[in-house]
Amino acid sequence: MIYVNTVIDIGNTTIAIGLSKDGKTIDKVYRLNTEKNRSYDEYGVLLKDFIPTCSAAMISSVVPELNEVFREYFENHCGVTPLFLGQGVKTGIQIMSDNPKEVGADLIGNTVAATSLYDETCLIIDLGTATTFTYVEKKILKGVIISTGLTTSKDALINKASLLPQIELTPPKKLLGTNSADCIKSGLLYGHASMIDGMIRRIKEEVHNQDLTVILTGGHAKIVYPLTQEKMIKDEILILKGLLLVIGKNFNS
Repeated sequence: MIYVNTVIDIGNTTIAIGLSKDGKTIDKVYRLNTEKNRSYDEYGVLLKDFIPTCSAAMISSVVPELNEVFREYFENHCGVTPLFLGQGVKTGIQIMSDNPKEVGADLIGNTVAATSLYDETCLIIDLGTATTFTYVEKKILKGVIISTGLTTSKDALINKASLLPQIELTPPKKLLGTNSADCIKSGLLYGHASMIDGMIRRIKEEVHNQDLTVILTGGHAKIVYPLTQEKMIKDEILILKGLLLVIGKNFNS
């Protein structure tokens, strides 16, 4: 199978790889654990199984240590130079920020997809290493809230409390736990869902828009979505869709 375009989201916890045959839809998605100290050769062995060839590649990265590793892979194995989402890349998004360079590529990629596929005015909630809330109004990125992510919260809690057990992030059978594992799961998952619901309500009040479109994405979206009460759209590969759209704006224009 020949895939025309490759899009990659390099996050602090996971790396998501999306492959597209026609340049319009994501056909395959692969995920790897992010290993900042893994060598070019080690990544090369893994990537050969997923990306044998492509004609264009777009990368969103919040892990600068891995940028050169991925650049070399595409140049050496695919004969293409990947484009990294950042300054100088056409996105169609305006950024209102005290320092636009501080706005992460992942937030921009999400915004491109959300405003193109769902609504030009929307709130994007990304559940990754951090949980971020990005407010966009008429394709202008107007503000961001950053909170601790689920795995980050779990690791901090377990590491600081010696008697608490390691757990999987799966919802408990009931809200009020009767054993340590379920108590922790309830606090983390229902607590995070409640934080999201509360922040949505506060943001709607702040921007005077009770009909604001809300999109939930990121690695933990599937787990948290059923526990939330506010109306929202779940799209677990939003950023990959955004990166594919950015390829169209830059390589095909």
